[in-house]
Amino acid sequence: MSQITPEVVEQHGLSSEEYERVLAGLGREPNLVELGIFSVMWSEHCSYKSSRFHLKKLPTEAPWVICGPGENAGVIDIGDGQAAIFKMESHNHPSYIEPYQGAATGVGGILRDVFTMGARPVANANALRFGRPDHPKMKHLVQGVVAGIGGYGNCVGVPTVAGETNFHPAYDGNILVNAMTVGVADADKIFYSAATGVGNPIVYVGSKTGRDGIHGATMASADFAEDAEAKRPTVQVGDPFTEKLLIEACLELMATDAIVAIQDMGAAGLTSSSVEMATNGKAGIRLDMNKVPCREEGMTPYEMMLSESQERMLMVLKPGKEEMAAAIFEKWELDFAVIGEVTDTRHMVLEFDGEVVCDIPLGPLAKDAPEYERPYLSREDYTQWAGIKPMTDRPDTDDVGTDLISLLSSPNLCSRNWIAQQYDSQVGADTLQTGGDAGVVRVHGTKKALAISTDCTPRYVHADPYEGGKQAIAEAYRNLCAVGARPLAVTNCLNFANPQRPEIMAQFVHALDGMGTACRALDFPIVSGNVSLYNESKATGGGSAILPTPAIGGVGIIDDYAHMMTMPFKNEGDTIYLLWPEEWATPDPERSHLGKSLWLKQIHGRDEGRAPPVDLTLEKAAGEIVRDLIADGLVNAVHDVSDGGIAVALAEMAMAGNLGAEVARNEDYSAAQWWFGEDQGRYIITVPDTDALNRQLAKGTQDEHHARVGFRRLGTVGGDALFGKTLDELKKAHREFFDSWMES
Repeated sequence: MSQITPEVVEQHGLSSEEYERVLAGLGREPNLVELGIFSVMWSEHCSYKSSRFHLKKLPTEAPWVICGPGENAGVIDIGDGQAAIFKMESHNHPSYIEPYQGAATGVGGILRDVFTMGARPVANANALRFGRPDHPKMKHLVQGVVAGIGGYGNCVGVPTVAGETNFHPAYDGNILVNAMTVGVADADKIFYSAATGVGNPIVYVGSKTGRDGIHGATMASADFAEDAEAKRPTVQVGDPFTEKLLIEACLELMATDAIVAIQDMGAAGLTSSSVEMATNGKAGIRLDMNKVPCREEGMTPYEMMLSESQERMLMVLKPGKEEMAAAIFEKWELDFAVIGEVTDTRHMVLEFDGEVVCDIPLGPLAKDAPEYERPYLSREDYTQWAGIKPMTDRPDTDDVGTDLISLLSSPNLCSRNWIAQQYDSQVGADTLQTGGDAGVVRVHGTKKALAISTDCTPRYVHADPYEGGKQAIAEAYRNLCAVGARPLAVTNCLNFANPQRPEIMAQFVHALDGMGTACRALDFPIVSGNVSLYNESKATGGGSAILPTPAIGGVGIIDDYAHMMTMPFKNEGDTIYLLWPEEWATPDPERSHLGKSLWLKQIHGRDEGRAPPVDLTLEKAAGEIVRDLIADGLVNAVHDVSDGGIAVALAEMAMAGNLGAEVARNEDYSAAQWWFGEDQGRYIITVPDTDALNRQLAKGTQDEHHARVGFRRLGTVGGDALFGKTLDELKKAHREFFDSWMES
């Protein structure tokens, strides 16, 4: 009787139609090992079967892009024969089930993606989304995730320099944990994953294989039912100390000429790493499963191939280099085993106890995996489905200071110091800035620095996926420009709910369209990324979907970090200016966006209005002007205007610099519109010498787009208050949420 029943197929996450494709691809019925391999390789997490069609539309090339999507991470040229290598990945489902290990192994996995390509990791960042703080599980999840990120990154010795954390009820049953790593390598020593050379040895290095993480990729490709806790065994267990040894051993071997190809064992473990290496090299692969280092007795080929045990790598070596490589890994006290060889069969063949237990052609397994063009709503139909209506009644405020206090003490605008202090941001001694618009790390031994930012505003994406997608890219661009960096490239983590629902697929498709439009306009290509679908939960009662969350990781370069800019107010008497579109000097009640603003939600309990539109021509011109002002030494503080509007941006600058300000609004706008509206494309700058600024501006520009950027004087730095509230009052409100929540 066959082992493969319809129930077994369903347990492996394959539809009946997909199983028919398996039968057609094999020309026979699979055994259980083969079915397990198909199930993980065809999972949403590994195959991107619902997203591949649309991902192809994204811009991925530029003169400075060395390697775009398709490898472990993206690679860009940063000059002087050096490259930056970076990527962002999700570990959402595991982190909800077991927050410490889920988050820790998310960090470990993204570190491996980067050092697999020959880079030494120099910085970590993250993007976190949690549910309501008063949800009974949420404090436990926040504490566990933060401890896991800090515990792993701190032990490995890579500084965490940037991140964002937000709260919304849509994440009650499905939190998001997105981890990003940036590394630096020599541009002529990048390592890729294509297995070549018939007869070349395939070696396994790192930790032993255990039973943790089996079916992790499949679990990550389905929504949560009520039995989320029962999936705990699918969560991997990490060991950062072993990862540190693995980094050093791999980089030592990479300094030789021994490696033909290298791939980390991430999602789907030994299966995905071996399949991807053979597929990319247009080769075949044969593995002897008896030679796989195992830490548990009696492990079967099925378990070995599907395990997601951490801190493991797969390599193809040049013939005769095995002994030298083994000596390096033994020195670092890591496992090293020759487990197979490259073939020319275009098949994956596994042997165990002298028998062939798997023989799968690689075509159906990888390149010919299912690809779906799922139905989706038009932008108009989506707006109607989501019930998004323009604001008609715009409330105002008669107490800006009190509203500001309320906003600063809210979960989404409060101080993240409780989180940041658990991360080692200074290890390596190259960190130049944290806590500002972007984290900045020096490229060791040079004057260059890399700026890193993670950004997304999910409430905008939900209201208008196209504009929200544009805004996510534009804000990353702004944050890099604000520290004086030239934006170079993007990685992303595309977190959405069930793509089989046309309204969710509409969010995905239109957000990608917006992202692509923004990347093209800003010369800001996407070089790597990750898709995480089925982020919704039945466990919260009723099947809640997350807000669409295309998290963006932006990377830029500062040619000389002596010109890096920071956010805090610097000196009494400095003049404060708002950079904004020149045409906005003429008021338009439709322009100043209180809709979807945090002020509207926090002060009035209203969640309505459309997402603020993004003028990409203006974004690019404003970013270039800000970078020029910084390079010319004409400004001494810069901050982009985002959540909470001008008032919150000013407060953050004041609290960071321990200096207040006297400011006045444009009387053509209401107080709420001016201080709390969330219009895009704006920066606040402080100027020590207004005459020097005016002389520079008087020179004019030949660029009509630059001419669209105006300067509006807001006021003067000085004193110990802002909007009638003392700095002590502002700081107390800012600290209040996490201080009281974590002590309760």
